[in-house]
Amino acid sequence: MRNVHTDILISNLKEMCIEANLELTNDVSSRIIYAAENEESELGKKILEQLVVNMKIASDEKIPICQDTGMAVVFLEIGQDVHIEGMNLNDAINEGVRQGYRDGYLRKSVVGDPLLRKNTGDNTPAVIHTTIVPGDKIKMTIAPKGFGSENMSRIYMLKPADGEEGVKNAIIDAVKNAGPNACPPVVVGVGVGGTFEMSAILAKKALLRPLGEHSPLPHIKAMEEEMLVKLNDLKIGPGGLGGKTTALGISIETYPTHIAGLPVAVNICCHVNRHVTRVI
Repeated sequence: MRNVHTDILISNLKEMCIEANLELTNDVSSRIIYAAENEESELGKKILEQLVVNMKIASDEKIPICQDTGMAVVFLEIGQDVHIEGMNLNDAINEGVRQGYRDGYLRKSVVGDPLLRKNTGDNTPAVIHTTIVPGDKIKMTIAPKGFGSENMSRIYMLKPADGEEGVKNAIIDAVKNAGPNACPPVVVGVGVGGTFEMSAILAKKALLRPLGEHSPLPHIKAMEEEMLVKLNDLKIGPGGLGGKTTALGISIETYPTHIAGLPVAVNICCHVNRHVTRVI
């Protein structure tokens, strides 16, 4: 049994919140740079070039890439041989988020009640997904999620008879209807299977996969490749103003499901697809 104190989790998560909001991962930033170099639309190319400049300013001056610094989504994979000491785990995670958004001067965007709408003032609580895994390590991922794109996400409860074409149509429908509102070029996470809520979690996790890294399942890999082409053929383009760069990437995660169902969730993220992972 390995003991891990929550102070370690808090300090790491604080740093991760700030890091995620200031710099994109290499796979995302390189895709944006590539898109800027290869976009055929003159206006689309200018928009992408502005995004490249914006990334550099954010990194050099240590300011957020986007004014919407998101709601903190935290994925925890906790080894079953870990004993956590100190605070309650969820309280510790929220303390890390609180410190990160306070000390990083990041916008506080969370309201305590969805109807009364009073801001909590510290961007907590976070949305926390915890999984118990083998081993004695803790893997933490912070993924701040902006809501311009989150609001454009969709869940489709398809029938089994809808099959693969139904899944493809759902993905196209979600991105097409999002149009300019999701701040394209977008990154698309798709969850297929499980239950209503499981498909949504799968879609959120799909956004964490490095761009260009495909599913190990051959039929899903083929679908990812096909759908990226079809999404870019929509010609929504950068900023929704036309062009061939509508999506930077698409990742699809699957899970077993019921004989009577085919849940499909499409979680859309803008080009600022932020996430940081550390293993403690």
